[in-house]
Amino acid sequence: MPRAEHPLGGAFAHPPPGERPISPQPSYGVPTEGGEMMPWTFVAERLQASRNYWVVTVGPGNRPHTAPVWGVLVADDLFFETSSTTRKARNLARNPAAVVHTESGDEVVIVEGAAISFRPSEDTGGRIARAFAGKYEAYEPDPADWADGGLYRIEPRVVFAWRDMPTATCWRFR
Repeated sequence: MPRAEHPLGGAFAHPPPGERPISPQPSYGVPTEGGEMMPWTFVAERLQASRNYWVVTVGPGNRPHTAPVWGVLVADDLFFETSSTTRKARNLARNPAAVVHTESGDEVVIVEGAAISFRPSEDTGGRIARAFAGKYEAYEPDPADWADGGLYRIEPRVVFAWRDMPTATCWRFR
């Protein structure tokens, strides 16, 4: 059952300070201190610009399931949609744990957290639908279709980003 609407403008609006991810040294070349780190603006730009997002969910028996979805960043919240009959939706109904990876393997953004069913108000649903329609040609979702589920909001726990390993940065949301 979808949860009540969460206000927009929170999940990605105020990131914690960036830090180095824990990496087996020196195998990946991630410095333990100093060097260039990615700015949060890189994360926001990649989440906004990515056409496809790979979503990983946890299925029965803790089996991973990966599928590409379309998504939009609206008021600093990342949303994707899928039919309630899909494997990923069934997995999320049992366990909201999810990983979202933008489509690029060169300009990487990975979000670990939860995909929470989101039931938008009429106004918020309109904003999200317009964002989808503006991003994906000939696609015009009807917000009424989300009244019974199918729209998910990402709640980040950890975000990773890099262009190459010396720039690897993570943000840990508490």
